[in-house]
Amino acid sequence: MRQFARNALDALKQLQKSAEESTQPPLEGSKPRTARVIDPALVAGTRGYLEKVAVQINGTYEHGWYDACAVMLRRFVETLIIETYIEKARVSEIKKTNGDFYSLKRLIDVACSDNDLNLSRDTKDILRKLKKLGDRSAHNRRFIAKRSYFDELFENLHLDMQTLIQDFIHEAGFK
Repeated sequence: MRQFARNALDALKQLQKSAEESTQPPLEGSKPRTARVIDPALVAGTRGYLEKVAVQINGTYEHGWYDACAVMLRRFVETLIIETYIEKARVSEIKKTNGDFYSLKRLIDVACSDNDLNLSRDTKDILRKLKKLGDRSAHNRRFIAKRSYFDELFENLHLDMQTLIQDFIHEAGFK
């Protein structure tokens, strides 16, 4: 009888462990069904973390998690600027004397005023819009982003992101 009780208890523990594992989110995150913000082909072969952040951006937008999407876009833009200056061996131009990178506002200001970067007028405009929306989602405790905010700020979010990414990918020499 004791052996039966032990076996039943072991089976119950296995069942409980299996149930807990099956309700956990995936370890790496799931891929979104759509790419309404960033075409994965644009960042393929650049940096693994750019590829993964692009997937997360598409996923947050697809699921209507617009604050998360805005914050991830803000992070993505910051990373693109930093990577561009690193690849051009000009990283000192975007760092403080203590070695920290400038704030996003200053990074954007430096990139937009840099005559050696061939950023389009559209990209410069998109950078500022993304920062504004991302800042509100990240720092304003009462602000809740909606899809309509993306629609109001961007003529076509997917096309605007393509323009921005292509400019920075080209300038960084990734492709």
